Amino acid sequence: MRWNPTAWVERLWFDPGPGARLTSYALLPVAGLYGAGMALRRKLVRRRSYEIPIVSVGNLVVGGTGKTPFLAALAGRYEGAWIVSRGYGRRSRGLVTVSEPGRILASVEEAGDEAMLLARKLPQAGVIVAENRAEGIETARRRGAHLVFLDDGFNRVEIAKFEILLEPAKLPNRFVMPAGPFREFPSTAGLADLSLKEGRDFYREVQIEGGRERMLLATAIARPERLEPWLPEGVVERLVLPDHGWFDEARLRETMERYGAQSLLVTEKDAVKMEGFKLPLSLMRLELCISDAALAAVDAYVKETYAT
Repeated sequence: MRWNPTAWVERLWFDPGPGARLTSYALLPVAGLYGAGMALRRKLVRRRSYEIPIVSVGNLVVGGTGKTPFLAALAGRYEGAWIVSRGYGRRSRGLVTVSEPGRILASVEEAGDEAMLLARKLPQAGVIVAENRAEGIETARRRGAHLVFLDDGFNRVEIAKFEILLEPAKLPNRFVMPAGPFREFPSTAGLADLSLKEGRDFYREVQIEGGRERMLLATAIARPERLEPWLPEGVVERLVLPDHGWFDEARLRETMERYGAQSLLVTEKDAVKMEGFKLPLSLMRLELCISDAALAAVDAYVKETYAT
C-alpha cells in the first residue's frame, strides 16, 4: 500500500494515537516559532475599514468546520448580500464574478466547488472569488453589495470586520501547525466577536434524497470521516479524493459497476462538480441551524454599521 501523506497528517492532527502524539511533541519547537510569527503579524498589520458591513466566517483549524453551509444559512437572511471567497480548488486565477443576484456567470471550474455551491444555494446573492480579498470586496461594493460575507477570512488581518470563528465539536490536538491543526495559537480565538462551537452554537441536519439499496460514497471534502454519523445503510464502498478534488466520470462508472452500486452518494459540494455526468446521484443535503443568540449578534453588528 502506498503511503498517503495527507491521511498521515490528518491522523496526526485529528486522530492522534501514541506514536502521532510523540511526533506532535517533537514538532512543538517549530510550531512555537510559527505561532509566534502569526501573532506578531497580527500586531504589525494595519486594518483597513470599508464603508459597508463585512462579516467574516472562518476558523483557527485547518480543514472543514462547516464554513460553507454556515455561510449559506447566514447570508440567506440578508438582502443585498455578496460573498467573497478565495475559491479553493478552482481552475482559474484572479478575480472571477461567479454570480450576481438572479444569474450564475461562471462555470464550476472557474468558481471552485464551494463558491459554486453558494451561488446555487443563494440565488438572491452575489458570489466573487479572488485571491486578493480587498479587490473582491471593492468589486462587490461597485456591484451594489449592501453587506459582504468573507469566506475563511479570520487570517485576513488587514481587513476590519466582524469575526465569527467556528470550532469543531471535538478537537483532540490543540497544537499549532505543524504539530497540530491550528493556524494560530488557540488563544487567538479570544479576538473573535463570536466564537461558536458545533453542537452548542450550531448543528447540522442531513437528509438523504434519492437513496438506493446499494450506493457508492464518492466525496472530495476535508476529513471525510465527518460524514460517518449521517451515512445511510447501503453504502457498499467509498471513493475518497483530496479536498476540492475533481471527479472522472469513467472512473466513477467503473467503480459503481465493480461494486454493484445503483447510485453515487454525494454531498452537495461534490454534486456541483458532477453536473452533466450521466450517473444516478443520491444526495446528502446538509443544512446548518444557528443559535438565535449568534444570529442576533450579527444582526446587531449589521444595523450598527449601517447607522454609522
